Amino acid sequence: MCGIVGYIGNQDAKEILLKGLEKLEYRGYDSAGIAVRDNSQVHVFKAKGRIADLRAVVDASVSANTGIGHTRWATHGVPSHDNAHPHQSTAGRFTLVHNGVIENYSILKREYLEGTAFVSETDTEVIVQLIEKFANEGMETEEAFRQTLKLLKGSYALALLDEQNDETIFVAKNKSPLLVGTGSDFNVVASDAMAMLQVTDQYVELMDKEMVIVTKNDVTIKTLDGTVVERSPYKAELDASDIEKGTYPHYMLKEIDEQPLVIRKIIQKYQDEQGSLQIDQNILDAVTSSDRVYIIACGTSYHAGLVGKQLLEQMAKIPVEVHVASEFGYNMPLLPEKPLFIFISQSGETADSRAVLVAVKELGHKALTITNVQGSTLSREADYTLLLHAGPEIAVASTKAYTAQIAVLSILAHVAAASKGEAESMNLVKELGIVANAMEVLCDSKEEMDYIAREYLSFTRNAFFIGRGIDYYVGLEGALKLKEISYIQAEGFAGGELKHGTIALIEEGTPVVAIATQENVNLSIRGNVKEVAARGANPCIISMKGLDTDEDRFVIPAVHDLLSPLVSVVPLQLIAYYAALHRDCDVDKPRNLAKSVTVE
Repeated sequence: MCGIVGYIGNQDAKEILLKGLEKLEYRGYDSAGIAVRDNSQVHVFKAKGRIADLRAVVDASVSANTGIGHTRWATHGVPSHDNAHPHQSTAGRFTLVHNGVIENYSILKREYLEGTAFVSETDTEVIVQLIEKFANEGMETEEAFRQTLKLLKGSYALALLDEQNDETIFVAKNKSPLLVGTGSDFNVVASDAMAMLQVTDQYVELMDKEMVIVTKNDVTIKTLDGTVVERSPYKAELDASDIEKGTYPHYMLKEIDEQPLVIRKIIQKYQDEQGSLQIDQNILDAVTSSDRVYIIACGTSYHAGLVGKQLLEQMAKIPVEVHVASEFGYNMPLLPEKPLFIFISQSGETADSRAVLVAVKELGHKALTITNVQGSTLSREADYTLLLHAGPEIAVASTKAYTAQIAVLSILAHVAAASKGEAESMNLVKELGIVANAMEVLCDSKEEMDYIAREYLSFTRNAFFIGRGIDYYVGLEGALKLKEISYIQAEGFAGGELKHGTIALIEEGTPVVAIATQENVNLSIRGNVKEVAARGANPCIISMKGLDTDEDRFVIPAVHDLLSPLVSVVPLQLIAYYAALHRDCDVDKPRNLAKSVTVE
């Protein structure tokens, strides 16, 4: 979702800001802008569309060493030049960028800003107008900023310029992610460390309801009551080469190909010196002593959680429920005496999941976050964290994070089972190695996946994915991948549910992708395929070697049946990728979607 960058130092701020915004393009956005301050005034440049459109309107003759920038994903007001950030106060003294949603903006507008002429439809403009109002009443900028923050309800990450102060960027955070990066004779602001990795790998975490005074030589963190907070920077463990496409045409294809390496890296990271898989003992105690585990997630992470339920229940014999975060927060079920909550999030910043985390922590329950980003909000605020070690995932459509989540959940289930004395169902290190090898075979089958996408999806407006048991969960993920990047209306269904309504949607030529990797339901799913074929569907069966028949369209290498989602999802990812290419869609940045959903 929306991204923020800021720079104050001795170099050309314009180019640093633009390059930083380019690194944030993966988050999803519909407009962008920068504001830079030269010796006399603040210059604002913004445009609807891509960063390339913004570059075209930036005045190259402006020389400035301080500035802020923003990529916007519309919440209040349509994508437009006027609604794009940065926003300025009426007199032009203050310039602001904002991530998040101000829930009480209309009340503030009515109670404090009656008669103010607003340029945009955004909640953000209310913030910058409030700051100017308080400054006009005689407050210094820092105090006007603080008093405004105290009035805001909702989520925000803010960076503010004052035209009368060329030495400071004022920063604040609540619920939305924001970091301050430190350097020699310069400092930066970023909603994601990747944005400013070009200039520094040293970052200071900010906590909710903190404000920061950033100059080129100092970073001063304060609470809203003015108390100074001391906090040391940490090193962002990112390799700049990890966030480049290299020779790949799209990040998504690169990240699909990285999955075998990610599986091997996860094995390595979770092994001890003797080669046995290990999990922190505190996490194990929390899992094994709970009377029920609740997995909370959204989108692709929710689908990984459904697979995780099977792994934890079948391997560790622990009852598990999986819930969509946005629903759980407002419709919490009756909880047992000692639940454990597992939050799954690629970014660790998912707002819906964080709302649930805050609620369950208030109830005194333990929480574990499984995330790809160390130091993220969900990681910091949960009791425990398991890292995915998948490396940066740039494409909006998640691929390697999904398989990394399932791999880490399998290790958690395996070690928990051993801790409880359950009989070992498999040699997991060996089986995950087999999975990685199978993934490599599938990643080398791109031509076949391209052909399948052309054969089944070139002219369709909808498609169905069916499976039973764990294959049903993979079907949900396959449908999500297809719909989010190709815009084909795709849905995943349990095979046995077809006859309870969905089969009415089958018409001549409707593509139905069936996944068959589970021996106990193999005949049942094949019966479902016969049902849809009899009504004119065009079935594409993807099966696992050993369960395959002559009518199957593609056969994946054999792996342990509980780990089959790690492998069966790869052809679905590739089919979605090629379907999107054939339709000339923007694979890495699909319309209306954001990589990191930081507002509810």
